[in-house]
Amino acid sequence: MPEQADHCTTIAAIVERYLDYLAHVRRASLHTLAAYRRDLSKLIAHCQQQEINSITAIDAEQLRRLIAHRHRLGTSASSIQRMLSSYRSFFKYLIRNELCQINPAQLVQAPKVERKLPKLLDVDDSQRLLDSHEEDDPLLIRDLAIAELLYSSGLRLSELTQLNIGDLDINSKLVTVLGKGQKSRQVPVGRLACKAIQRWLQHHPQAAMETANTRPLPLFTSRRNQRISARSVQSRIKLLAASQHLPQHLHPHMLRHSFATHLLESSGDLRAVQEMLGHANLSSTQIYTHVDFQQLAKVYDQAHPRAERQGGGTTAPLEKYKSDK
Repeated sequence: MPEQADHCTTIAAIVERYLDYLAHVRRASLHTLAAYRRDLSKLIAHCQQQEINSITAIDAEQLRRLIAHRHRLGTSASSIQRMLSSYRSFFKYLIRNELCQINPAQLVQAPKVERKLPKLLDVDDSQRLLDSHEEDDPLLIRDLAIAELLYSSGLRLSELTQLNIGDLDINSKLVTVLGKGQKSRQVPVGRLACKAIQRWLQHHPQAAMETANTRPLPLFTSRRNQRISARSVQSRIKLLAASQHLPQHLHPHMLRHSFATHLLESSGDLRAVQEMLGHANLSSTQIYTHVDFQQLAKVYDQAHPRAERQGGGTTAPLEKYKSDK
């Protein structure tokens, strides 16, 4: 049902209403909410400076002035693109709720961004990161399980930290992931990653408590037995890389990039990789045909350097993946 707004409703109040909608209706992540709040706060500040008091008084020319101002301050083209994307979504919400009639952000052309190739590890360095660890330190065992899963399945950092023990099906070698937009997907997990996770679960302080009658328990926990944070994963991956004399700047997303690149180089199947990554759009992908999930199984099992499944045929994990779709 359309919202009601009188002429006294401030732009800031409407923005807060929109952010509340994103949080509670769209169930946006904290990271997404923070990005929208930053972008929209710049719009509020611009309106205050220009003495614009009504949401309907914001037109394309005002947005161009704001963008030009941010450009003069040194804001990158990619950040300006993100700002305009936030504004387009905001005005779509306003139109749906009959708070304005046009979307001025649609009339503003975003600057072109020079596309940078993602940084990644080559296959040899990926193997080096994950092999040759003989220590029995529970934290190192946990870190190796995290790194194996990131590289084996190409998870986002936020997806990994939100995993619960029950999301992993060791027997089927599948993990259920809640991705962007609260979209759930199942992703194959390689044999070596499953082995590393099983070893970690032997040290997991809560693993023995996991039953159908308990609340979901986090798959990866901190030293204090809490769900591990994104920042902790980032710092531990850097330490793991340093222990193997790999680049200190290694971060979790590099393992996701490495997963995608190595799988793509071996298979050439853009659509399969897109499905595994959980991307609505993969900028380099122009094929949007229906995925043959049996072929997806073959792509993963034959191409990923740490899958190492036995037998060359269709595997049980991806048969389940196919039936669940």
